[in-house]
Amino acid sequence: MLAKRIIPCLDCDLQVPHGRVVKGVEFKQIRYAGEPVELATKYYEDGADEIVFLDITASHERRETMAEVIKATTENVFVPICVGGGIRKPEDYVNMLKAGADKCSTNTAAIHNPDLINEASKVVGSQACVIGIDAKRRYVEDPDAHPDKIVVETKKGFCWFDCSIYGGREFTGMDAIAWAMECEDRGAGEILLTSMDRDGTKDGYDLELTRTISESVDIPVIASGGVGNPEHILEAFTLGKADAALAASIFHFNEYPVPQVKEYLKEKGVVVRV
Repeated sequence: MLAKRIIPCLDCDLQVPHGRVVKGVEFKQIRYAGEPVELATKYYEDGADEIVFLDITASHERRETMAEVIKATTENVFVPICVGGGIRKPEDYVNMLKAGADKCSTNTAAIHNPDLINEASKVVGSQACVIGIDAKRRYVEDPDAHPDKIVVETKKGFCWFDCSIYGGREFTGMDAIAWAMECEDRGAGEILLTSMDRDGTKDGYDLELTRTISESVDIPVIASGGVGNPEHILEAFTLGKADAALAASIFHFNEYPVPQVKEYLKEKGVVVRV
């Protein structure tokens, strides 16, 4: 059995020369959490399996700064690094991998140009092509009235999941479940799945969203958005059927350090790397 992965996420706002890590609630209410290179080094030393950097501003003029952050990080961090934000063309994948990243996560650009997934997977390989999906629930009264959506019956009623772009600032009307399956068909190697409804709330992952997409694709799914304690991570694996769990606040503010989370999971019978 493959070990489940624990992945700290560094949401980076690169409005200062060396970047800063921030954390929000439902993609808003941003607060400072630390310096990216220092936090990444700490998480590596703590036993994190991977580290994700997401440039939440992703403006063109700051792309070089993110590359520099990755270069500085990989001098002392030797676990896989995934970078997301502003990845728009195959050359961006190549440049980030040259800077030291192992994977690139794309959301907005892939939705605008789905062929990017096909092209990038051929250039750098499917294993380096991660698709970020930021999804929000849209409740409906009559599921049959929405034949173009994959409607899921949840504890709170019927809903489908709407894909957002531009860091949650705009919604597309695209069905997240159908989009995940298309991404796999186009060559994506992994899905980074974030629930916008749960992001930063510490109420736990959206297990119904996570499980539905995990059961709909054969590629790994990373659960993201809402973790508040180790039990939530356990639920992502056992109930959500995720392959990896991403978290930010509980690690950034030292509420539940990575070693403590892994020890808890191990005691519950989850295979983790220690």
